[in-house]
Amino acid sequence: MLITLILLGGLILTIGILHFVMGSELRVENNIEIKKPVQFVFDFVRFTKNQDLFSVWNMTDPNMKKTYEGTDGEKGFIYKWDSTNKNVGAGEQKTIAITNGKSVHFELTFIRPMESKAKGSFTVNAKDAETTLVTWTFEGTSKFPMTVLKPLFKSMLGKSMNQSLQNLKALLEK
Repeated sequence: MLITLILLGGLILTIGILHFVMGSELRVENNIEIKKPVQFVFDFVRFTKNQDLFSVWNMTDPNMKKTYEGTDGEKGFIYKWDSTNKNVGAGEQKTIAITNGKSVHFELTFIRPMESKAKGSFTVNAKDAETTLVTWTFEGTSKFPMTVLKPLFKSMLGKSMNQSLQNLKALLEK
């Protein structure tokens, strides 16, 4: 019994230390070069509904319920989704800032499977007249005990973002 209590205490202490060492901030950023002019790429990524054509999350459940408020491609546009698929869940994405030819920033509110808030953005930069660097950023926080799983979550999120960017490249370079 004493050994079990010592092991349990050690496990709890280890998890607590990992939580403080790793911190609660989560940032994932991926980018890709697309052989199209910067304004062409920006004019595509600024529209939230276009994410249906390249985002692995949007493509996971073709039967998810989607609702929209406002004008897509403009500040204040809200996209809401609701899916019974646990990998998609429910939430909303609100466009909070747009700088023409440069960036689109949004707030994400996840309702299911876990409640959380995050921010994201697409930024485009011209590498040359015919090549654009697209950077997709996700920033949020994780709560204890999920902070301990942050490296795994970061890896999974990064992989999905990378696949989505590959989809975007293939779509726009057709």
